[in-house]
Amino acid sequence: MEYTVQKLSKLAGVSTRTLRYYDEIEILKPARINSSGYRIYGKKEVDKLQQILFYKELGVDLDSIRKILLSPSFDNSIALKEHREKLIIKRQQLDILIANVDKTIASTEGKTIMNDKEKFEGFKQNIIDENEKKYGNEIRSKYGDNAINESNKKFKNMSKEQYEEFEKLGAKVIDTLKEAFETNDPSSELSQKVADLHRQWLTYSWSGYSKEAHAGLAQMYVDDERFTAYYDKDQPGLAAFLRDAIFVYTGIKK
Repeated sequence: MEYTVQKLSKLAGVSTRTLRYYDEIEILKPARINSSGYRIYGKKEVDKLQQILFYKELGVDLDSIRKILLSPSFDNSIALKEHREKLIIKRQQLDILIANVDKTIASTEGKTIMNDKEKFEGFKQNIIDENEKKYGNEIRSKYGDNAINESNKKFKNMSKEQYEEFEKLGAKVIDTLKEAFETNDPSSELSQKVADLHRQWLTYSWSGYSKEAHAGLAQMYVDDERFTAYYDKDQPGLAAFLRDAIFVYTGIKK
């Protein structure tokens, strides 16, 4: 079956403007233009639009979607299986949050007692899922599934007090890093304090600490633009400076 822009818009629940924009950026070209000048979409384009909407639902930006779909190695069947796995994870995450809300409602109505750990279970699982989505492939490839699974387990089992300490320490790392950056010396006393604070922060979620792993993570902060963007958002160069300070602290340079 073939569709005009108007018909495909209604079928997919997206605006005609969106479909025309997808054509302009060459992420979804029509199968052909008919004699009246209308864009015509066939089965192949409908399937491609479905893939685009799947990726958007999973939070992937359009530029990344375009690169994925235009890649010579793109396989529609494999992509659908990956979508399914990610959607199941997302559903599980929502189920946990819904259950958490239900428990909270019951607790406020005096029907049950909810401890502090239960109150934050859903939110901690949400953080784990978000990290898996953003960095899962990289960190699992670098450290292995067992190490990451144990780390996630330790993070999820944090008490309310531990989680608050973890958050405060994370903020202290950033604040102290900005001060140390002004020294322009990764080996300075303040810079080494940052590296030690960072080690303490990591041990809240790491099942085990090693200098090698610490240095490897520091290098990832520079190699992976997503990590770099997080540290450099207020002050460009912070990620590289933290990496250098940790190299001095651990005595290991990659």
